[in-house]
Amino acid sequence: MLPIEEALAAASEKGLDLVEVAPQARPPVVKIMDYGKYKFEEAKAQKAARKKQHIIHVKEVKMRPGISGHDMEFKLRHARKFLEHGDKVKLTMMFRGRQLAHPELGHEVLEQALEVIDDVGKPETKIKREGRNMHVIVAPRAVK
Repeated sequence: MLPIEEALAAASEKGLDLVEVAPQARPPVVKIMDYGKYKFEEAKAQKAARKKQHIIHVKEVKMRPGISGHDMEFKLRHARKFLEHGDKVKLTMMFRGRQLAHPELGHEVLEQALEVIDDVGKPETKIKREGRNMHVIVAPRAVK
């Protein structure tokens, strides 16, 4: 246990800073260190941690109830790629005009789409209808 004046003198003698580590402790705990270097190392460690984390994006694939087979394959190929990359996919069925009278057609198409991409993704939500759209969110399956 050193008086503050002696600790400050020791720190300035070494060309370093006196940094309070635990202010709640009685007496407060301080440390002699190069504060600028400490802050730099801390920022560097946080930057490295941010680099390693994977941000999950939600990609959207839009379709209509009367979509042809080839168009469906093409769109689901993209959805499969997104899921393999680790992103979530929102499959959206858009209705226009008289299509709104038969939402079951769009529901069937979404069910077929879920079956096709079942090996790489699992539905996170049920198929929901909101206004002119119907959608389902698909999350990537865990890698085996």
